[in-house]
Amino acid sequence: MAEQYRLATLSDAEELLYLTHRAYAPVRELGLPFPAATASLEMVQDNIYKNAVYVAEDNSEMIATITIIYPWGPTHDSSGLPYLWWFAVEPERKKQGIGSRLLTWIEETILRDTLKAPAVTLATSIYHPWLIPMYERRGYEKVKKVELENDTVYFLRKVLNHELLKELTEKESVS
Repeated sequence: MAEQYRLATLSDAEELLYLTHRAYAPVRELGLPFPAATASLEMVQDNIYKNAVYVAEDNSEMIATITIIYPWGPTHDSSGLPYLWWFAVEPERKKQGIGSRLLTWIEETILRDTLKAPAVTLATSIYHPWLIPMYERRGYEKVKKVELENDTVYFLRKVLNHELLKELTEKESVS
């Protein structure tokens, strides 16, 4: 594998949309209301414009993507931590560790080492049959359950730097 990781640009939007729709086909079959499953080109462009959308490529072929929503952006929780979403892997390339390698790179290189984030969050439907166990195997822990209009989700958190999280928690408890 000669995978390369980079930030997506607006010129990647159509290819990202195509990848995302193929990758989220099982989610549509489950009837889960994941925004990425039915995204429009405009939604993908908006995601690229407002957030950090990373792609994995192999020989210039886009094979996976994940988005980081920063705490100062339109976050999906109130933790003050980066939030991951729109994680997708090319269906023909699943079960090859591509998604795992991309997620590890995002967690360690971008979030922990570059941005010094103490932890990261994400959310997924409690009705999705394999995502929660997959994230738990990667060290994510359930932190809250939220009832939405059309779904119930767990917010999960993974600690990336225990010392930084401890310092942040101590500062918040003093405030």
